[in-house]
Amino acid sequence: MKLHSLLLLNLVIYHGIAVLLVGVHGTGSSSPPFACDSSDPSTESYPFCNTTLGISDRVNDIVSRLTLDEKISQLINSAVSIPRLGIPAYEWWSEALHGIRDRHGIRFNGTIRSATTFPQVILTAASFDAHLWYRIGQAIGTETRAMYNAGQAMGMTFWAPNINIFRDPRWGRGQETPGEDPAVTGKYSVSYVRGLQGDTFEGGKVDVLQASACCKHFTAYDLDNWNGIDRYTFDARVTKQDMADTYQPPFRSCIEEGRASGLMCAYNRVNGVPSCADFNLLSNTARGQWGFDGYIVSDCDAVSLVSDVQGYAKSPEDAVAYVLNAGMDVDCGSYLQKHGKSAVNKKKLTESEIDRALHNLFTVRIRLGLFNGNPSKLPFGNIGPDQVCSTEHQTLALDAARSGIVLLKNSNRLLPLSKGETWSSLAVIGPNANATDTLLGNYAGPPCKFISPLEGLQSYVNDITYQSGCDDVTCSSASIGNAVDVAKQADYVVLVMGLDQTQEREKHDRLELGLPGKQEQLITSVAKAAKKPVVLVLLCGGPVDVSFAKDDSNIGSILWAGYPGEAGGAAIAETIFGDHNPGGRLPVTWYPQEFIKIPMTDMRMRPEPKSGYPGRTYRFYTGKKVFEFGDGLSYSSYSYEFLSVTQNKLYLNQLSTSRVFENSGYILVSELGTEYCEAKKFSVIIGVRNGGEMAGKHPVLLFAKQAKASNGSPMKRLVGFQSIHLDAGESTNIEFVLRPCEHLSKANKDGLMVMMQGTHLLVVGNKEYPITVVA
Repeated sequence: MKLHSLLLLNLVIYHGIAVLLVGVHGTGSSSPPFACDSSDPSTESYPFCNTTLGISDRVNDIVSRLTLDEKISQLINSAVSIPRLGIPAYEWWSEALHGIRDRHGIRFNGTIRSATTFPQVILTAASFDAHLWYRIGQAIGTETRAMYNAGQAMGMTFWAPNINIFRDPRWGRGQETPGEDPAVTGKYSVSYVRGLQGDTFEGGKVDVLQASACCKHFTAYDLDNWNGIDRYTFDARVTKQDMADTYQPPFRSCIEEGRASGLMCAYNRVNGVPSCADFNLLSNTARGQWGFDGYIVSDCDAVSLVSDVQGYAKSPEDAVAYVLNAGMDVDCGSYLQKHGKSAVNKKKLTESEIDRALHNLFTVRIRLGLFNGNPSKLPFGNIGPDQVCSTEHQTLALDAARSGIVLLKNSNRLLPLSKGETWSSLAVIGPNANATDTLLGNYAGPPCKFISPLEGLQSYVNDITYQSGCDDVTCSSASIGNAVDVAKQADYVVLVMGLDQTQEREKHDRLELGLPGKQEQLITSVAKAAKKPVVLVLLCGGPVDVSFAKDDSNIGSILWAGYPGEAGGAAIAETIFGDHNPGGRLPVTWYPQEFIKIPMTDMRMRPEPKSGYPGRTYRFYTGKKVFEFGDGLSYSSYSYEFLSVTQNKLYLNQLSTSRVFENSGYILVSELGTEYCEAKKFSVIIGVRNGGEMAGKHPVLLFAKQAKASNGSPMKRLVGFQSIHLDAGESTNIEFVLRPCEHLSKANKDGLMVMMQGTHLLVVGNKEYPITVVA
C-alpha cells in the first residue's frame, strides 16, 4: 500500500499479534476512510466493488475472500483493516443520543471542534412532538455525515436511541429515555431513527443510509447499580403480560416502523437467560417476527459476562458460541477476538455462523456507502463542516428546549414575569443557576455554545444578584444566611435547583427521591424571606419529590427543565419572562419519597393489592403522586370537544371465524385477523381552542380506558398525541385514527393481545366519549 493512501496508521496488539489499523484512501486526516476507490485499478476485479450487483451478492463476495483470522477480526467493535482487499478499519461504536459524542469512532480534533447538543431525551419527549423528534434525528444525522466527510469519523453506526421504559424513578439512565409510556417511546424511536438514517418522516425504504441508528438496550433493562445490585448480574424476572405491553413494544416499533439498522442486546438476564445469548429474543422475535435485517451488537463487554460473571456458559468458548448462535453479530469488546478461533477449533462454533454475522455487518457498511468509492461523489458527500453547529441546528436546539419545559405550578399567575418598569431587581439562587455542563446531561459531546440559566436571565434584567447557596448540588453545606439576605433585597427570586450527573447517571441509580442535602431547607428559607412568591426551576432527569414546594404558598411557580442542552439557559429565561408560552407535559410519573420502599428489582408493572404492591407508571400505579404523567400548565387555557367519532360500536360477532371465549368477555386479537382489524379503524376528530391571551404550542393527549377496568387492565393508556400551535383565541380540529385491535386491546397473562367487550372511553382533558365493544 502506498503511503499517500493511508488515512491513519496505528499499531494495536490483538491477542499477542501486532495488527496495523489502516484506513485507506485519503491524503491526510481530512479525508474519510472508504473502500473501492475507482482510481485504484485493483478494485475493478472485486465484485464487492461493483455497485450494479445486489448488496447480498457483494457481501457474499467479501466474506468469501476472508481468512478465518480476518473474519474473527471483524466481529469486534474496533474492526481492523484488511489491506490486501483495500478494506479500511471500521469503528462500530459511536454515540449520538442527543448530539454527537466525542469518543470511540468520533474525534473533534480536526476542522470540526463541536456539535449541536440538543436537550437530554427525557425533556425532548415532554414536547410530545414527533416532528420535532424527527428533525433532531435529521440534524444529528447531517452532522455525523459532516464529521465523516471531514475525516473525523471512523464509523457511522451510532448506538442510539435508548428506548427502555423509564419504569422506576430512581434509574440513573432514565434521563436518556423518552419516558415511561410504551407508545411515546415507540413513536420517539421511529421518529429519531427515520431522521438519523435519512428516511422521510412518514417512512419508506432507505437504500443508502445517512447514518445508522441502533435501538438499545434489548430488553427489560432499567437498573444500573442499586443497593448493591448491578446490571451485570441482575436477572430481570418479567411476566409474559408485562413483556407484551410494556417492555417489547418500543423495540417492535423501532424495527418494524423505524427500520433501524442496529440493535443492542443488554447486559442483564431476562428470566434467567442473558439477553445477548437468547436465541428466542434475537432470532425468533427481532429477526423472525419483526423482520429485523440489521446488525446486533452486545453492550460493551456483555459477552464476557455470559461466562465470567453470570455463569450461564461454562467456558469462554461456550459464551462465544451462545451469543453468535443466538443471532448476535458484533462484540463491543474483545471477547470474540480472544476466544472466537478457539471456539471454532473446539467445534463449539461453526464458521458458517461467523459468516452469518459478517453478512449482517458488511451489509450495513455497504448501505452506508462505504464500499461505493469516493464518498464526495455519492449521496451525502456534499455535507460539509458548515452544516455542523449551523444556525438552523442551534435554533432547533433552542426550540427543543422551549418545547419540553414543563410548568408544574403557577399560583396566582406569578409567571410570566413582566418585562416593564414595575420592578428592577432579581435574585438568582441555587447550585444549578450558573451551570453549564449540567445542562447537557450524560452522553453529550462538546456543544456549539453554553447558555446558563443565569446568563439567560441576565439578558432580561440588568440588576441581578447571584448566590449559589450550595457549593454543588449535593448541598452538604449551604450558605442559607447569605441566600436569604440576597432574597430579601430583590423584587423577585428565581431558584435553580435539582440534580446533576453526580446524582443520576449510567452505573449510578438513586436511593432517594428528594432533593439532595440541604436543598429543600435552602428553598424554603429563601421563599419565606422573599418579598413575593419565588420561582423554582428544577434541572433533573428523573423525578424528584418536591411535595413541599407544591404545597408551599411562598413558592409561586415550579418549572421542570430536565437537562435542556446547550441553549437551555435561554429557553428557561424566555419561559420565565413570557417570550415562550410553556407547553411541555411530563413524560413520567413523579412519585413521593415513600416509593423507595418498593425494591427497584421488582419488574412487575401491575399492582398487587394483597401485598400492597402499588404497580408502576401512570397506567398501573395506584399510590400517591407528586405530579402525574401528562401534567403541564400553560400561560393559556385550552379546551377540547369531541366533534366526530366515525364508529362508536364495534361488533365482534360479525366474523364467523372468530369466537368470544365463554365467560371471559374477550377475544384474541390474533383471531380477528389483520384484514378485519384494518377495516375497523376509525377516525376521531377533536376540536381544540386556545382560550388564553397568548399564542402557544400545545400537546393534545388522547387516552383510552375501560369504563369498568378488568383485572390486569391499565387504568388508562395513551392512544394518540399531537402537538399543535394556536394563536390566542384560535381554534382548530385535529384527527386521530384509532385501530381497535391496537388501541382498545390489552395483554392477557399469556402475553397475547385481547379485545375486551363492554364500554371503552376515549378521554381528552376532561372530556370522555364512549365506544362499545359488542361480543
